[in-house]
Amino acid sequence: MSMSSLLLASGRGWRVDDLRCTSGPRDRPFEEHHDGMCIAIVTSGTFTYRTTRGTAVLAPGAALLGNHGHCFECGHEHGVGDRCLSFRFSPEFVESVVSELPGARQLAFTLPNLPPLPELIPIVADATAARDGIDTAPFEDLALSLVAKVGVVLTRMSSSARAKEFARHPSHRDQRRVTEALRRIEAHCDQPLSLQALAAEVAMSPYHFLRTFRAIAGMAPHQFMLHLRLQRAAVRLRCSGDPISTIALEAGFSDLSTFNRRFRRLLGASPGAFRASRSR
Repeated sequence: MSMSSLLLASGRGWRVDDLRCTSGPRDRPFEEHHDGMCIAIVTSGTFTYRTTRGTAVLAPGAALLGNHGHCFECGHEHGVGDRCLSFRFSPEFVESVVSELPGARQLAFTLPNLPPLPELIPIVADATAARDGIDTAPFEDLALSLVAKVGVVLTRMSSSARAKEFARHPSHRDQRRVTEALRRIEAHCDQPLSLQALAAEVAMSPYHFLRTFRAIAGMAPHQFMLHLRLQRAAVRLRCSGDPISTIALEAGFSDLSTFNRRFRRLLGASPGAFRASRSR
């Protein structure tokens, strides 16, 4: 397995690393263990994550969750490479945040991952801008915000039927097919991609593809594509002074009004307000 790690920032009880992996189907995964609590946001690529909490296929925007001392494996049997922003925390750091969240009582993560979520897009955008040296977002603020966001989401999901979706175990064949579709969407999310065309490319019926995609990715294909488009747009809003109309069109939106409406609905602010609120 070929892995490079670049420390971006650290402090008492936390650190952030830029992780790049170039492993592929010919590389055999090996067992590792989490040194601290881990929340790793996937910024590109896909991989299979196996831990005591279950198995999950992770794609851009998803969050890997790891408990301190737990063993895990990351496999790339369905594609080559990935990149993650890895936040690692001491249990005491996580506990100090979780203890202040209403209704949140559990310190340990009960799921192996979270699907791409709107709540994480601003954090991903700020962290990506800071990682690339374009913005000076304080990583400690991002670390605190990330733990809080994940804690709130897990508390919400603990009583939700959505959590049961992650207990399903699609076949390895279906995992491979959906992973191919995930990579296809990642590479071409700025282009029109229909569910029927995606299903045909991986030799699945549209209904079976939709049901399996939801079980693996945590959302429907069109939702994943929309999330990727908006996440990339959010990063550009943080990292560049490009006109919003240019960002919208290059992200795959047919017109500015649709982009503004989708962005506001998912992130709770207009693109202009989101850009203006970036960290100084």
